[in-house]
Amino acid sequence: MPSDTVETTIPSSTPGVDLFVAVNRIEAARAVVVIVHGLAEHLGRYDLVTSELNEAGCSVYRFDNQGHGRSGGERGYLDNFQSFIDDADLLVEKAREENPGLPVFMLGHSMGGFITAAYGVKYPGKLKGQVLSGAAVIQLPLFEAFKDVDFEKEPRVKVPNALSELICRDKAVVTAYDEDPLVLKETCQKLLGEVFINGAGWLTDKLPEYAYPCLILHGDDDQIVTPDASRYMADHIASQDKTLKMYPGFFHEILNENGRDEVVADITEWIWARLG
Repeated sequence: MPSDTVETTIPSSTPGVDLFVAVNRIEAARAVVVIVHGLAEHLGRYDLVTSELNEAGCSVYRFDNQGHGRSGGERGYLDNFQSFIDDADLLVEKAREENPGLPVFMLGHSMGGFITAAYGVKYPGKLKGQVLSGAAVIQLPLFEAFKDVDFEKEPRVKVPNALSELICRDKAVVTAYDEDPLVLKETCQKLLGEVFINGAGWLTDKLPEYAYPCLILHGDDDQIVTPDASRYMADHIASQDKTLKMYPGFFHEILNENGRDEVVADITEWIWARLG
């Protein structure tokens, strides 16, 4: 567990909805990392990564996306994908205000990778760089059927969270995910349509505007977010400083996989190389 965790709430971009926030600041930090979690999960699943980033000299800010974890909002529901992006900016602004002069990075996984990349398009110039893990930056084969679903007409139809066996090769990680009371067991088709159809289409169109330094990471046996998503991003962004790395045999959650130490080392080394 990370030490010295300060928990708080802040208003989200959606009126009446508060975001649950966890902050792990360290003395003499050289950078700050804002972590953005994926679909159906929550910030607590990044405790180990937070500890490792602290050890590497980075303070860490995390939050539960609205409708997830301990944040407010209807469970597994979202009216507009832009709300997720704007919520991430609230955390970036909090991190910048509380750590004047320190460079801020963003680390996003899966849907959090979508939010991170979309943030890069919508909010240029605020971050030192971004790290993307299994980022859902294009319309995915997994959600192809939602192109034919009227999720505006029937927004609250429930969709079971049935992908746990595909998150990781480590069965202990899968079991912990299945038994975690804060992991959503279902979401609404409006959220899925907003993010993975509307949001992904919006982002794909705007990727040529993306210019942040970025480290794009993906498991090459990811059966949830196709590795082609990361390849597409690397090929279509304007960034001059961009690195794409695939991890052979890794499933979707590369930060929880057997061999994760290599992933964490790649992230921390990339951040340190950009601190000057």
